[in-house]
Amino acid sequence: MFFPPDLDGISVSTTHSLNMVSVNLGLVHYVLDHIYGTVLHRTKLGTPFFSKGWGGTKLDLLEKMVKQLFPEARSQNWPPTAVQPMWKTIWETKSSCLREGVFRTTCDPRLIEALPPESHNARVAFLTPKSVSPEKMACVIHLAGTGDHSFERRLRLGGPLLKDNIATMVLESPYYGQRRPSMQHGSKLQCVSDLLLLGKATIDEARSLLYWLQNEAGYGKMGICGLSMGGVHAAMVGSLHPTPIATLPFLAPHSAVVPFCDGLYRHATAWDALRKDAATLAQDVTSLTEDAAQKSGITIEQVRERLRSVLSLTDVTRFPVPKNPQAVIFVGATDDGYIPKHSIMELQKAWPGSEVRWVTGGHVSSFFLHNDAFRKAIVDALDRL
Repeated sequence: MFFPPDLDGISVSTTHSLNMVSVNLGLVHYVLDHIYGTVLHRTKLGTPFFSKGWGGTKLDLLEKMVKQLFPEARSQNWPPTAVQPMWKTIWETKSSCLREGVFRTTCDPRLIEALPPESHNARVAFLTPKSVSPEKMACVIHLAGTGDHSFERRLRLGGPLLKDNIATMVLESPYYGQRRPSMQHGSKLQCVSDLLLLGKATIDEARSLLYWLQNEAGYGKMGICGLSMGGVHAAMVGSLHPTPIATLPFLAPHSAVVPFCDGLYRHATAWDALRKDAATLAQDVTSLTEDAAQKSGITIEQVRERLRSVLSLTDVTRFPVPKNPQAVIFVGATDDGYIPKHSIMELQKAWPGSEVRWVTGGHVSSFFLHNDAFRKAIVDALDRL
């Protein structure tokens, strides 16, 4: 029997035992994701996603605007709205500097009206090395995953890259951190339209920041990355950029359909509230009782299909192939309880030339255990530009 070089001399029974350990560890990671999801999403202690329904006319507007991002409008909206962040130095050493900036969101004016007032101003953190000029280094924008309300975790991911002359820019998403609406509980968006608004605003703001990095700050190389939901947005931004940039979706599905309709988030979705809102709209009344909503003839299954249809707008495989697909590296987890492997492989299939790497672990554990693998992917993708 053939053994790889590093297993020469190990017995068949020992190799079998190692395989069993690997399988058992994978099962542990997968089960941990589900335990975490059960505690966080299946208990009734917190507010579910979309407790206020679909979002009414805002959802109609967003469906039309998101469709404009697709391949048939490949070159539209470039250059994006220019930004001039107002910067404040947070700290500075001999070798590096951290600044925070504020700028008005670069969304379409119709979307600004739909956004909560708290989200109108975007916030960004900018960690840079001081030893080299921008044209001789790179900068990567890090987008927020679900529940990432601060700059801290992403700055920890990007900080060690300073030694490689890679700066880190961290964008605070609408509906998160200081941009979170006062009536929103944690990360649980109140309406379906909020999810699309968050995504569209994040994409617009990230594109404006890339334009600023290139044309105002003078950076030689650029990239975009994100974990989970942030990875979906990073893939979209990389797809739409008119020149090659490093694109790094980490632990990201190909579409929001995966977590919300098929995955663990389906246990944290207010299906009854969505049915009630759909029944209210269908009957053209201002409100319905829960009993009346149940008698309306609209089933939960129909509601699920409607949500699936709306969230299919976030399907990254419908977006253009990036200008340099070799600079696209997807990183997935082998035992992810949130994002199945086939979802990540659909992304690679849609973008020939891109690479998929795997880290051992689940969705939650990989956030904490595999930052080195994420950093390695960032360095490698930038080197391919």
